[in-house]
Amino acid sequence: MMNIIKTDHLILRPFRDNDFNDLYEYLSDPVAVQYEPYQPMNQEEVLESLKWRISTDEMIAVELMSESKLIGNIYLGQRDDNTIELGYVFNLKYARKGYAYQACQTLIQEAFHRGIQRILAECDPENIASWKLLEKLGFKKEAHLIKNIFFWKDEQGLPIWKDTYIYSLINID
Repeated sequence: MMNIIKTDHLILRPFRDNDFNDLYEYLSDPVAVQYEPYQPMNQEEVLESLKWRISTDEMIAVELMSESKLIGNIYLGQRDDNTIELGYVFNLKYARKGYAYQACQTLIQEAFHRGIQRILAECDPENIASWKLLEKLGFKKEAHLIKNIFFWKDEQGLPIWKDTYIYSLINID
């Protein structure tokens, strides 16, 4: 079970049952999830997602301390060879205030302190805010995969292929 971590403005913690309304606020927002492998969620889908988030240590709730409000989440998925994958989704009402940076930086430091060797992240090249955040965090772009993945199909049922940037951050200590 994840320990609760406090920063200057945030509480990084496991998800709880009472996170539903705040989680619904950003997972139902088409702009907030436009680069995710899922569509905006309805209430039933958010409830199922919340149950999964509560059951796993890979999803970390990001709570704004001053408002006691869930404003986003960080994904830290275990991969092979002492590597984790970083992902994030935040409520756009709290964007561009440094909260995603603060949360990610704190969790990166904690992961490296635990002995993680490598953190990887993938993002859509069109998601400029995401790859700029990764670069600000010190991640280096390792690859630009061309038309390597699809989440949706067009009206004829054909895949809508997307590119992927792959970033990594290595623990050099």
